Amino acid sequence: MDRIHEATLKVLMDPGILINHEGARKVFKDAGCEVDERTKVVKIPAHIVESATKSAPERFTLFSRNGEFDLDMVSDGSVVNYNTFGVGSKMVDYLAPNKFQTRNSTLKDIQQIAQVTEACENVHWFCSPVSGMELAGLDVCRATREVDSIISYSSKPVMLDAVPEYLPEYFEMQKILYGGDENEAFNKPFLTMTMCPSSPLQLDRSLCDLVLYSPQYNFPVSMLSMAMSAASSPIFLAGTMVTHNAEVLAGIVLTQLVKPGHPNYYGSSTTAFDLYTGTAPVGSPELGMISAAVAQMSQYYKIPAIVAGT
Repeated sequence: MDRIHEATLKVLMDPGILINHEGARKVFKDAGCEVDERTKVVKIPAHIVESATKSAPERFTLFSRNGEFDLDMVSDGSVVNYNTFGVGSKMVDYLAPNKFQTRNSTLKDIQQIAQVTEACENVHWFCSPVSGMELAGLDVCRATREVDSIISYSSKPVMLDAVPEYLPEYFEMQKILYGGDENEAFNKPFLTMTMCPSSPLQLDRSLCDLVLYSPQYNFPVSMLSMAMSAASSPIFLAGTMVTHNAEVLAGIVLTQLVKPGHPNYYGSSTTAFDLYTGTAPVGSPELGMISAAVAQMSQYYKIPAIVAGT
């Protein structure tokens, strides 16, 4: 872990991280990072990285809208909270033994999955596994309708594949479910905002928007890399961990520069690219090994983790 950390600090300085957001680059520059506006590359010194990892809280509460399913998010591995896996666009319907039908997912699927999840004692919070694809291409706000479908049928905490432009709407939906109480909605967030760096070593505009503005509403921020060993990161898993670590820490540093002490997750759905099928399998042994390493690194930095499971 020390070696991965030291290698990551070198990567964050050379070559650095590509930051596709002028406002985010200004935040880094004001903090003392080296910023090249021509290439949009930011080089983050070790002392800024280590200050940010110390600033991020070691534990925090993730609230549920009725108080029944509040979760303790910890960084020492003493508590494990299980989540559903998302987000896709297909459903598989069982028809008969060995007969299945694959189709586009709908809002009704989200609602039914939320109902099942609400009843499952072994599932502690919710990430929508599917999307309302019947709304794709229509002049409607699919993102907020999907959130409405979740929170109408489940009171458990929610991890969103967030759309930054709808942060105000997400907060208004929280506020409505707290009876219009803005203070309660701010102090007891039950929505977590999640976004992925663009591998290798990039924070895109949407991610930066999410990081810059989520603290205004007190939404916890999950920085979740989806690097692929042998595709967007080195073929060796230790090298992939360095790429992964640099991407996640860059997002955590930005969050902590925006608002020191804001809740962050050290997240991963990093896996190995399957050269034979051309896919990124999330059920592979490599993903399990990487997720175990990510959990160890999150404990190393004392930041709560979200990892993909197998």
